[in-house]
Amino acid sequence: MSSAHSTIPAVLESRARNQPNDVAFTFIDYEVDPNGFEDTLSWSELHQRVQVVASQVLQHGSVGDRVVIMAPQGFDYIVGLLGVLEAGLTGVPLSVPMFGAGVHDERVSGVLNDCAPVAVLTTSAAIDAVMASLSAAPGPPRVIEIDSLDFHTPAPPYQSHRGQAKTAFLQYTSGSTRSPAGVIVTHANLTANLTQIREDYFEDSGGVPPTDTTLVSWLPFYHDMGLMLGIFGPIQYGFAAVLTSPMAFLQKPARWMQLVARNTRPVSPAPNFAYELAVRRTSDEDMAGLDLGHVLSLVTGAERIHAATLKRFTDRFSRFNLPDTALRSAYGLAEATVYVASALPGRRLPIARLSYDKLAAGIAQRVEDESGVDLISHGPPRSCTLRIVDPATATEKSDGEVGEIWVRGDNVSSGYWGNPQASERTFGGRLVDPSPGTPQGPWLRTGDLGVIFEGELFIVGRIKDLLIVDGRNHYPDDIEATIQEISGGRVAAVSIPDDQSERLVAVVEVKNRGSLQDTARIRTLKRDIASAVSQSHGVRLSDLVLVAPGSLPITTSGKIRRSSCVDLYRQDKFLRLEVPL
Repeated sequence: MSSAHSTIPAVLESRARNQPNDVAFTFIDYEVDPNGFEDTLSWSELHQRVQVVASQVLQHGSVGDRVVIMAPQGFDYIVGLLGVLEAGLTGVPLSVPMFGAGVHDERVSGVLNDCAPVAVLTTSAAIDAVMASLSAAPGPPRVIEIDSLDFHTPAPPYQSHRGQAKTAFLQYTSGSTRSPAGVIVTHANLTANLTQIREDYFEDSGGVPPTDTTLVSWLPFYHDMGLMLGIFGPIQYGFAAVLTSPMAFLQKPARWMQLVARNTRPVSPAPNFAYELAVRRTSDEDMAGLDLGHVLSLVTGAERIHAATLKRFTDRFSRFNLPDTALRSAYGLAEATVYVASALPGRRLPIARLSYDKLAAGIAQRVEDESGVDLISHGPPRSCTLRIVDPATATEKSDGEVGEIWVRGDNVSSGYWGNPQASERTFGGRLVDPSPGTPQGPWLRTGDLGVIFEGELFIVGRIKDLLIVDGRNHYPDDIEATIQEISGGRVAAVSIPDDQSERLVAVVEVKNRGSLQDTARIRTLKRDIASAVSQSHGVRLSDLVLVAPGSLPITTSGKIRRSSCVDLYRQDKFLRLEVPL
């Protein structure tokens, strides 16, 4: 499995030789044409372009050297990354720098300083932003504009080092710290995880995707889910990919469901917020004449999955024949390449209503009343070895008990680039008195809290985000979900320490600023939120901050940076749209 013959460059070469004229990737550009301008690459065209990039990259580095890809979403990004892998160097997928946006500045500069690339691949459209970012890069690296290369002429002869390369790429995490950590993903990790995804996603068809499967995605290529399923998955599995950009989706979310409806047996991944946007901003007119009865799988992952969102999504699109078995939850993280577990195929997504009080005490117990919280099943662990562990004692938890999720498997990275201390903390977990048949270590400590309940995995939250108020544990994801059902906008629930204890604060984005001048509406909204939090979670909001959309700091993958929210709150830097609670 980990041999050079099964690496992505080798598989691509095989497809170009055996099915040269079949369409590999289709990109829909909505900037060129609001109705969507369609461009395609066959396997042979893709391979030739990849070879041209590889020949260029090899002029500036050798095995193990890093090459950063900072290009707009499109074929140039795909060709650039694959060209680095074909050459035998190490790819570093990044977003185009957005100077003036703060978080992107720090992240891009931090990555460049950390990985010290020999070259940067970009395009003429992004060259100015890229050049402005290179002051942070040692070297400086050589800059290659992918769209200036001659793709019509076969690449000159070159000596590829792909068979010698162990590391495929560095996936930099987009967490809330200012020091980005580069997860080392080897070719063996990559192949193993793609195999695990295939076996689990297509379990009901013998682990083999139907031949007419189409991957439909708008996820950014620099994010692990968009990278693995949008670029590597179609190559490894041999099915066609129809891609567009995150901006195309955000400008008109209906485009996502339209692309899903217009392609055969679609598999399409997206985070929870995308399902919410699709419900709110897809009209019947947008779906006129379209049918979703052939959808194979809509995968939801990359952030906390809300049962209420998925119910709204199912209700909204069932009128267009969306099968009730189409939705699939998935759990993973960059440190495991991307994928760890997913719900079983061919069934409705299981939802368990668990007692919030019991869950806060570390126990999963079903309830039927409003005191419960709805959690989504991620299925029984199959491809990866997984244990629920007490993070303080490193001992295994029993089924039904909440603990940290620990993972083992060929997909798990060996560590972070150039950071042995952090690598040991995260990837060097060792169990105390492991159960029979369970290895002592090493284990990946995910930092996520979960529980095996009734044989299936449920995600509870992040350890570092756990709120402790009045001596009780509270999960911010659950509190945020409760508030979001009332407010309709993004929410950050954080604890603020004071001299005596911790205070619960919620920062809530609300859309219609004009109506907030209505004092009665403000009071009603705040009262409803405070009451719901108190009744559902047994905790009092110390402060409720209403802010304009876009006020909450987020990561490059769209997750709320709760630690940054704490800093902004303590410095009184949130622009309130009302008076304090």
